[in-house]
Amino acid sequence: MKIGIIVAMESELTCVRHLLENPREERHGSSLFILGDSGNHRLILTQSGIGKVSSAIRAYELIDRYAPDCVLNTGVAGGIDPSMRVMDIVVGDEIVYHDVWCGEGNEWGQVQGLPARFGSDSALVEKALRVESDSRIYKGLICSGDRFISAPEELAEIKHAFPEGMAVDMESGSIAQVCYLRRVPFLSFRIISDTPGVEGHMAQYNHFWDDAPRRSFEVLTRLIANL
Repeated sequence: MKIGIIVAMESELTCVRHLLENPREERHGSSLFILGDSGNHRLILTQSGIGKVSSAIRAYELIDRYAPDCVLNTGVAGGIDPSMRVMDIVVGDEIVYHDVWCGEGNEWGQVQGLPARFGSDSALVEKALRVESDSRIYKGLICSGDRFISAPEELAEIKHAFPEGMAVDMESGSIAQVCYLRRVPFLSFRIISDTPGVEGHMAQYNHFWDDAPRRSFEVLTRLIANL
């Protein structure tokens, strides 16, 4: 299977790059793609950069150039449900924009003419949920938008619109939209790095990278082995 993997940040790229056997780099303009193997699979890894535009462009380039059988998006997210703890993993069975409003006749988060929420591939979701991990793994809604959520009032606003929201990030929605339009199976799963709205959440985030980045990506390694 040919698997595309998109991460947003260099720290995430460094973690995931270790999964690739015999890696080689290909550059297309300013875009870097790292190709390698993992068991019987061919992996194409790329760092999109942060936010909707950067991640949408890179997702389109990845699909257009390499025609992957599926696209996986992984990285960190903020936990926006009281049950979430640092190092928990949220498998996004649905992805929604928390910062989109197209007016009357559309649901909050819906780009007019598109589904109100983008669903991850059900087979990929089930395989991710069956991965054995020391981290707690949940299935749930990922809320995505071009805002770093840090203030309690921002968190409350998102939870009011999407009470079932589990995690918040800045790339899952746009990658899901591109995969939906290109008809490529997609899965986003995110590792909780901090819990916005609680005291000291930035310290949580910083400590996460110092303490356990490699462990946080174990689910990706095992998921790929199960595909």
